[in-house]
Amino acid sequence: MNPELLRRLPKMDLLLARPALAGSPLPYPLRRLAARQVLEGCRRDLLAGELEDLPALEALEEAVLRLAERLSRPALGRVVNATGVVLHTNLGRAPLSQRAAEAAAQAARGYSNLEYDLPNRRRGRRGAAAEALLRALTGAEGALAVNNNAAAVFLLLSALAAGRGVAVSRGELVEIGGGFRVPDILSRSGARLAEVGTTNRTRPADYAAALDAGDAQAILKVHPSNFRVVGFTQSASLPELGELARDRGVPLFCDLGSAAPGSPELREAVEWADVVCFSGDKLLGGPQAGILLGKGPLIDRLRADPLSRALRIDKLSLAALEGTLLDWRDGTAVPVAAMLAAPPAELRRRAEALAEALSPLCPCAVVETQGEVGGGALPGEALPAWAAALEPAEALDAWFRGWRTPILGRIHRGRLLLDVRTLLPGDEDEIAAALAAWREGAP
Repeated sequence: MNPELLRRLPKMDLLLARPALAGSPLPYPLRRLAARQVLEGCRRDLLAGELEDLPALEALEEAVLRLAERLSRPALGRVVNATGVVLHTNLGRAPLSQRAAEAAAQAARGYSNLEYDLPNRRRGRRGAAAEALLRALTGAEGALAVNNNAAAVFLLLSALAAGRGVAVSRGELVEIGGGFRVPDILSRSGARLAEVGTTNRTRPADYAAALDAGDAQAILKVHPSNFRVVGFTQSASLPELGELARDRGVPLFCDLGSAAPGSPELREAVEWADVVCFSGDKLLGGPQAGILLGKGPLIDRLRADPLSRALRIDKLSLAALEGTLLDWRDGTAVPVAAMLAAPPAELRRRAEALAEALSPLCPCAVVETQGEVGGGALPGEALPAWAAALEPAEALDAWFRGWRTPILGRIHRGRLLLDVRTLLPGDEDEIAAALAAWREGAP
């Protein structure tokens, strides 16, 4: 490391006085923060021996401007999902429908009748409209929305099974993202875990044995979410467990994980389980939420539990949830449902159109590939997919990720695949703009 280079590092005031920085409309504290970070980065690289010479003053000025502009924007922002994973947890899972997004925006812009009964001029119940829609769409006696499905599971166990043994198959003692582990949630809720069966085979008789021995006073069935057990396997169905629970006079709970109105899985769960829960931002295609459906008196107990307030859904998510449910009621396909139902022939046509638009800018071809539902909704189930394949993969991937609206694809066999299934209206134009800018700056 050359000490002379450190001494030549420009002072912050000198850098901030440069014409482009001094005339920038960005707030001065933001420009100063960006200048400090750029200079500290140069100093760190010099001390580490990673810089042989100082960047020109013009280059430092440009670096500060770019950083200040980036810092001026919220860190959480929109990205283009070209991965082919429909419910990508890292990318926010379900994109909202226009109706849901507008409902959330309207609730955010001003006051709302969140907990006010307008016709009767008195305090109302939060979520009453969404709950009525859920009951109408599913046929459930009662409905309740909380802030996510983990909260829904914890609430139902804490309010309805505290101090009681809960029979769970060993094959369903799952852990999902973020360290959510069924045994830990049971323990924290005050319920006692009664393991039944084996990892790969659990019969109704295993649950019956735990109930008859007094080890369990309730049954919990858990969707495996992010894995699938195959081969020599057996599990008890909801109708089998429902018959057993009714015969023994114990409640049956079901963590369905993900569900859509009208699906056979949800109809079966509502018919046989006393309480069923699932996520709002998976197959339902709405915002993050935990949906609880079931017998009216049990849902009332959940709503009245003190923990329900701590886990309640916020007004923006509630507005988006209601908008999503209105789409389902009116037969309007939410984005997730439309993506999952897209025919392969249509996906191929869209991939060909994208490749044709991009080919003048870089080597591009159309390839058949596989996508995923994602979000633990349908583990192990691949989706037939079509994508535009670009080269050079690594350079384009880095460029796209740093674009004004980051574009995320996936690299496969040396090519960057842009899966069209998960593209939203306008995304193709954004990809073309990013690629045109890359082409202009390419050597």
